[in-house]
Amino acid sequence: MKLIVGLGNPGPKYARNRHNIGFMALDRIASDHGFGPWKSKHQGVLTEGRFGSDRVVLLKPETFMNNSGRSVQAACQFYKIEPAEVIVFHDEIDLAPGKVKYKQGGGHAGHNGLRSLHAHIGPNYARVRLGVGHPGHKDAVPGYVLRDFPKADEEWLDDVLRGLSDGISHLVAGDSAKFLNAVALRVNPPRSGTGSKGDTAKTETTPAAPVPEAAEEETAKSPLQKLLERFR
Repeated sequence: MKLIVGLGNPGPKYARNRHNIGFMALDRIASDHGFGPWKSKHQGVLTEGRFGSDRVVLLKPETFMNNSGRSVQAACQFYKIEPAEVIVFHDEIDLAPGKVKYKQGGGHAGHNGLRSLHAHIGPNYARVRLGVGHPGHKDAVPGYVLRDFPKADEEWLDDVLRGLSDGISHLVAGDSAKFLNAVALRVNPPRSGTGSKGDTAKTETTPAAPVPEAAEEETAKSPLQKLLERFR
């Protein structure tokens, strides 16, 4: 059994914030894969479903980001889930927008949601790091992550969310490589053909050797003309 956690802040005020990309990921997964309705439980909202034989609980803590660990700990205790079976989706300012990486265990890198999880369940959970970019200076980070994604980001954001949903069954089964490949196929789909868009296919040909002028004239003469010239 897996517990998949999306980090964010509850309420419509925060719904489209960069900090809430974890919530967005779980909403897309639940919608695409026919999970049941969300229910208030364990200081958050959750829904249950399956990927094949694997039972999965999706959890969005409603304790606000800084206290996310309390909700995750309560769910782990209720379902008897070990930290190694927990997967957390969260925003990552140290990755470019649209980049997705996966890791098992590790530090919290100053992320307040992860810091809370470390305090409540330890560091041995898995995390899916969802790049949102960096504002350029550490003092600008709080305001940056608590602002909505701009319209210019909507296309790549939708591609990432679709890719996460496409690959989630692989991640639940323990194949992170296939999961990341599914994301990549959405974000950077392979192009058909070898040329760039709008180009026509090009083939190289070897040009014929030029024919000397004298040879051209000789070829144009009839056999009778050539015979007469021999007796001049």
